[in-house]
Amino acid sequence: MSTENLTHTEAVKKIKELSENARICMFCTELDKLPINSRPMSLQETDDEGNLWFISGDTSNKNFEIRDDKRVQLFFMNNSDYQYLSVYGDATIYKDKSTIEDKWSPMAKAWFEEGKDDPNVSIIRVEPKETYYWNTKAGKLVSLFNFVAAAITGNTTDNSDGVEGTAKV
Repeated sequence: MSTENLTHTEAVKKIKELSENARICMFCTELDKLPINSRPMSLQETDDEGNLWFISGDTSNKNFEIRDDKRVQLFFMNNSDYQYLSVYGDATIYKDKSTIEDKWSPMAKAWFEEGKDDPNVSIIRVEPKETYYWNTKAGKLVSLFNFVAAAITGNTTDNSDGVEGTAKV
């Protein structure tokens, strides 16, 4: 697997592509505590600066944990395209009407009885500090074949069927 470390515009493009392809992530808080707290969250948007946006209940444990420690870790997995993204960053909670209006999705009404006017609606923005991604071009079967062939022949695999690296915004 080759290494490709991206910066600025290319990094934002890669974060946006991988996060929006996966749509769901494991959203982790209380990173100093073991086990860390983790729950699935649906991504609303990845903006043009690489920030990741989520809708959340303001009285949720997650929001309380973010208020105590803004550091979070997100894990996106798109198994069908063999794309993976890890994002470490700082979370900020928004309660103002303009941010809620801007980031609201009609699908969120399933969690908020009064829709975007529900007093429990909040928006979380995660600003990436460190990211790492894996994108296997050929897929799992070809990767497995390459590893098996290398094991049988006694050679090493060059693991060149994909790319991994950092994406610094």
